Amino acid sequence: MASPPLAPFPPARFAAQAATSDTPWRCRALGGDDLAWLAALYASTREQELQAVPWPADVKQQFLAQQFNAQHQHYLAQYPHAHYLAIECNGEAVGRIYVDESGADDLLVDISLFPSWRGKGIGSALIQRQQQASGGRGRGLALHVMVHNMAAQRLYARLGFVENGESADGLYLPLRWQPS
Repeated sequence: MASPPLAPFPPARFAAQAATSDTPWRCRALGGDDLAWLAALYASTREQELQAVPWPADVKQQFLAQQFNAQHQHYLAQYPHAHYLAIECNGEAVGRIYVDESGADDLLVDISLFPSWRGKGIGSALIQRQQQASGGRGRGLALHVMVHNMAAQRLYARLGFVENGESADGLYLPLRWQPS
């Protein structure tokens, strides 16, 4: 039985991330044609976690497809005003960044890069660009990071994020950056 088609991304709106000038990468609005590589990107973020699971490869792929679909639907429902952007380098999709600027603070909903593009400064630069944009409007920038993702927590700490309350579910740590 085929899955129902995924909901489309909202219409593109200007975001701070769209304005790239002196970088080899750029951001653009996501569309329906991007869903296949976005599913592969999502799978890459769960790769290490699933290595210990003794499922056959096809079962893991089905699980990841279901989880990606659920995440996609959740993000669109929870953050209908967010900017859903692809990160590209020389025309190649290397990741995604989702930012919602409709709350009390701006919210970094998600930032993900394919493994071969991690550690090259792209994520840091995008987050810093969003911090500049948020701070320029007198707003903070909030996010949630998985409690076991120590590498991301170190990155966010270097960029000035601090704990902002308790984890409601024990899985995600709320962090916030406030302009000085």
